[in-house]
Amino acid sequence: MIDKPHRNTIVVADAAILQHHAYPGAQHILRLHAPEMARRAQPGSFAHLQCATHLPMRRPISIMRVDADAGWVEFLYKVLGHGTQLLAQRQVGEVINVLGPIGVPFKLHDARPRPLLIGGGVGIPPMIFIADQIRQHHKNFKPLVIMGSEVPFPFPTQPSTIMLPGIPDGVIASMPLLEDWRIASRLASMQGYPGCFEGYVTELARHWLNALDATQRDEVEIFSCGPHVMLNAVAKLAREFDLPCQVSLEEYMACAVGGCAGCTVKVQTAEGPYMKRVCVDGPVFDAYQVFAN
Repeated sequence: MIDKPHRNTIVVADAAILQHHAYPGAQHILRLHAPEMARRAQPGSFAHLQCATHLPMRRPISIMRVDADAGWVEFLYKVLGHGTQLLAQRQVGEVINVLGPIGVPFKLHDARPRPLLIGGGVGIPPMIFIADQIRQHHKNFKPLVIMGSEVPFPFPTQPSTIMLPGIPDGVIASMPLLEDWRIASRLASMQGYPGCFEGYVTELARHWLNALDATQRDEVEIFSCGPHVMLNAVAKLAREFDLPCQVSLEEYMACAVGGCAGCTVKVQTAEGPYMKRVCVDGPVFDAYQVFAN
């Protein structure tokens, strides 16, 4: 274990591949046997994966689900370069060296029991992780998960049986896993997928927020992960409705444990602007501190 202040939850493990499934759009879901990591991970945590033994640079990938009892950790990733191409070739039974869980997690607040979770592309996994935590530990919460993708979603979609205020007619596509958990979800895309909202995730979220009364809206807190441009739009939406908002940033990383300072981002604080490391000072930040305008 790496024992250092503010990151003493990180472990290094040789994790066996339990499942590795490919989906359209060069997307993959990887399940690893990593019991200690599964026990320590929280929504917003990520791991630094060794894609191949001959490739020294690891790749940071968000954790999507864990099962502490069974000892597995699950990731969704998209093939974007040489490292993830090599990772996609790894087979069940092989061992991958992983470093994690890393990072400051999302924080749920009992005073805001109507969380709005917005995920885009490979920013979807942390939203599923939060939803799972809500299912297990915050049964009085009424979350809504909105997910957007411009490639086919890495799961079959199904019509939702959970009715929601303000959602346009015909927008009924949902994630089956969330339906099984009785957590409301809706999908958005510009690709004309059946049942999906034709537009941006923030536009769909605005429909829902406008349909809430003032008391309900005061119960909302936004949580989001996805491309930078999407997170900027989410921060503007939060400002529009005067809502607290936490975002998880996606950045290229070298060490992922705060040593190289290669993943810094400017954060506005009461004392002025500071450069923060996304890996260990984040990846979760207050949206208003990162997106100041």
